[in-house]
Amino acid sequence: MIISISAAGLVLLGGFLATPALVDKNINQVYPITAPAPSKQAQSLHRSLWIADLHADSLLWQRDLNQAGGRGHVDFPRLAQGNVALQAFSVVTKTPRKMNIDRNDGDSDNITALVMAQGLPPATWNSLLARALYQAKELHQLADASQGSMRVIGSRAQLRNFIAARDKEPRLMAGWLTLEGAHALEGKLGNLDMLYRAGYRMAAPTHFFDTELSGSQHGMKKGGLTPLGRDWLRAMEQRKMIVDLAHASGPTIDEVLTLAKRPVMVSHTGVRGTCANGRNLSDAQLKRIAAQGGLVGIGFWNTAVCGKDVQAIARAIKHAVSVMGVEHVAYGSDFDGAVTTAIDAAGLPRLTQALLDAGLSPAQIRRIAGENVRDFLLKNLPDDDA
Repeated sequence: MIISISAAGLVLLGGFLATPALVDKNINQVYPITAPAPSKQAQSLHRSLWIADLHADSLLWQRDLNQAGGRGHVDFPRLAQGNVALQAFSVVTKTPRKMNIDRNDGDSDNITALVMAQGLPPATWNSLLARALYQAKELHQLADASQGSMRVIGSRAQLRNFIAARDKEPRLMAGWLTLEGAHALEGKLGNLDMLYRAGYRMAAPTHFFDTELSGSQHGMKKGGLTPLGRDWLRAMEQRKMIVDLAHASGPTIDEVLTLAKRPVMVSHTGVRGTCANGRNLSDAQLKRIAAQGGLVGIGFWNTAVCGKDVQAIARAIKHAVSVMGVEHVAYGSDFDGAVTTAIDAAGLPRLTQALLDAGLSPAQIRRIAGENVRDFLLKNLPDDDA
């Protein structure tokens, strides 16, 4: 994603002036679908699934998610069409220009231009914390405007209540807030309480560049946790907030897994066993995450799975299952993450078909499609104080 701002408040993407809406439409696309429609067997199975996805950046784009639209990958009607029960809404507060998976510094920022062009309050122009708080408030407002079809969960009690309500009304859905990079703390561990009160229940120490807390797999130094990062890990665990290791450097992953007293997630990634690049996890990392009770969300975009169709996603999922065990694998789409994906939220039945075609059983698909996430959160979210 390469975004800068003009004096007129427009966005410059790849050399073309456009509104933020057009930028969103152009970079959050779906590859052309050539496979036949899912079979009756796949459709029947899909309707019976409890589906959860661990990563969507939809709040970044200032859409009314209550309205079905042609932009991007996610809105509430498409989540309902795809039978999604629970969607993680991840919040992005800063990304570097000329972003890549190898080496980035933190000296530039795409998101400043985007928030200004979208007319967000001036407080968000220069504060990463303010951006995180604004997007959290936005999700709550969207849920309030959904006429009861969407709710935000932040505790085990709220999740249990939602599960019971959805058993009676299958069109209900829920969202939970996650943070893509703890640089939104602005270097102050005390700001974690503010983010917790805003509803955040998972956070990654870093995103595409090294931070005050840790190295990024895409950063310049790619180091491990800093002293502040170790304090952050302890503070996260004290609050029963979940640590997300997506984008973390190898040393950071190793150190967190050594120090952590609670299971971790990797919200959106690929596996090197089917797509060998530095963005993705090795078999050794997968095994270590599984051994500590963790969960890995497999992404839906080309860099994660080395393919542009649901078959590539299914191959990555099947490999992760073979290495980690089925109970540690989940969906981590990266919907609306400035990527092109094989499907949007409404297209999830096609993935169910691909998983069947790959030889996974209905029982395995149930776990991967959402029951693993549901059960992980029922064990690891805060009790009832949200």
